[in-house]
Amino acid sequence: MMTRHQFTPPAAKARLDAIGPRNHLPALLRRALEPGEDFAPIPVPGPDDWLLNHPEEGQSFEAFLRSRPHRPDVNRPKVYLQPLGQFIPSESPSLERLKAFASAFFPLEVNALRVLDIAGSGVTQRQNPYSHNRQLLTTDILALLRRQLPRDAYALLGITMDDLYPDPTWNFVFGQASLRERVGVYSFARYHPRFNREAVNDFHRLLLQRSCKVLAHEMSHMFGIQHCIYFHCLMNGSNHLVESDARPMHLCPVDLRKLQESIGFDVVERYRNLLAFNASVQFLEEAEWLRRRLELITGALR
Repeated sequence: MMTRHQFTPPAAKARLDAIGPRNHLPALLRRALEPGEDFAPIPVPGPDDWLLNHPEEGQSFEAFLRSRPHRPDVNRPKVYLQPLGQFIPSESPSLERLKAFASAFFPLEVNALRVLDIAGSGVTQRQNPYSHNRQLLTTDILALLRRQLPRDAYALLGITMDDLYPDPTWNFVFGQASLRERVGVYSFARYHPRFNREAVNDFHRLLLQRSCKVLAHEMSHMFGIQHCIYFHCLMNGSNHLVESDARPMHLCPVDLRKLQESIGFDVVERYRNLLAFNASVQFLEEAEWLRRRLELITGALR
């Protein structure tokens, strides 16, 4: 049984302090890091939510810098997606669309590798006692991915339609990534509407949206970005599907600054590429947020 902890959302000054000093930054980036009304404070967690069950101190931008995270470089500039097991088109998110999203979210070259068969790989399996579905042990998968890591890879992310668990004492885990070893894995299984018997009109769109969120969340961990306790953010921890669905698809100013520091992208170009992707797959709420954010960043300087 999980132990609950006290958590008080940080005040406005603490949220701004977590972004760090910005006066010396280029004008567009500085404007992109202004919270304004587009970034809500982190919600007060409910009794089953992440922060009442997993105490976290938070990672400011300055703390991120002190951690000396890995960064892409000329020798390891690429991100790879490694599909694990079967990806049946009618029951799985599009690998091409996941690749396109990852390329927009992390402005790096993203490559999708051939599907890797789990059979004979040495990955421990079990039957979940509640769902009765097959589950794969994440620690074994991470060890397998470390052996498969391409020489020019900054990061390698395994993706699977099988359910996952990180330890025999856990029921399941959505995904797991190593902050230092540049490998991670996540499962789409519990994001599929049929897993929870959800009645939805467009389950392919919902599955893709959920999959994009967890892909970006887990891969961000491999850039040294920890869970966010400051704003309502993609990097908030998640204890269950409702909490995961409630997270936005974008990074708050604290975590956007961390990712920009790691990759060095043009923040306006990145937002435009994300807008094009979200509009193309009918993620309308996120597309509207991106349009509004771009207008604020670029329009303020005209």
